[in-house]
Amino acid sequence: MAVLVDKGTRLLVQGITGREGSFHTKLMIEYGTKVVAGVTPGKGGMEVHGVPVYDTVAEAVREHPEINASIIFVPARFAPDAVYEALDNGLRTVVVITEHIPAHEELRFVRYGRSLGARIVGPNCPGVISPGKAKVGIMPANVFKEGSVGIVSRSGTLTYEIAAAITREGFGQSTAVGIGGDPVTGLDFIDMLEMFRDDPETEAVVLIGEIGGDAEERAAKYVKETRYPKPVVAYVAGRTAPPGKRMGHAGAIISMGTGYYADKVRALRAAGIGVAETPFEVAELLKNVIRK
Repeated sequence: MAVLVDKGTRLLVQGITGREGSFHTKLMIEYGTKVVAGVTPGKGGMEVHGVPVYDTVAEAVREHPEINASIIFVPARFAPDAVYEALDNGLRTVVVITEHIPAHEELRFVRYGRSLGARIVGPNCPGVISPGKAKVGIMPANVFKEGSVGIVSRSGTLTYEIAAAITREGFGQSTAVGIGGDPVTGLDFIDMLEMFRDDPETEAVVLIGEIGGDAEERAAKYVKETRYPKPVVAYVAGRTAPPGKRMGHAGAIISMGTGYYADKVRALRAAGIGVAETPFEVAELLKNVIRK
């Protein structure tokens, strides 16, 4: 059993007929993910790469009761409604790829999802991959391979770079999760650390952080206070970013005296977490804490 997605995942694609939805549906199917149905209002009756399309999530779930996860490629103005539709029809794993969703809308559906016990990944994220089992997202599958390192990241591109470096060293990944780069996300570092703690396939965890916010500091506190039982290493992007300058993501900005690189690194190291100076050093740190 992997974290979040595995061979038992039966996926619904919301926004399947759009350019991104259609393109990545094909890649997910080719990877081996069981894509059961798609939804685009007004496009019911179509097929995309052999996948039947329905007008509503309710209709798709009624026709395919085995659906247990959704991925959302819906444009930002309609994405919150797509999340509510998935949640209200019983889906409890929802991956939101869409970016540029207003923060107040994100707050509402993240809070609603948590009240239902749902696991929302994103928004503005690359998704989840459990190598050899399932890919629910947009990440390039070729850089990942089956292994025992769990990855949780605020950055899509750095996830791929660090995963590739880990793969080259022969470790591989149990599950890699891009939690998203917005100030508001569904799952956070602590949620994922808890899942990896209980996952027998995960021997060590890599945190990939960024400047901005306090997610890394809170993760460090959690690791220290719970005496986290598995090795954790980290990389934090944005060492040279000036205050007030947004770096790539909406959440990657130093403002109001918080979110500084040095503060994050200090907190992580104080918790016994090794912090890499470059993305490629992550694999080197893993050599010290995990056996191939």
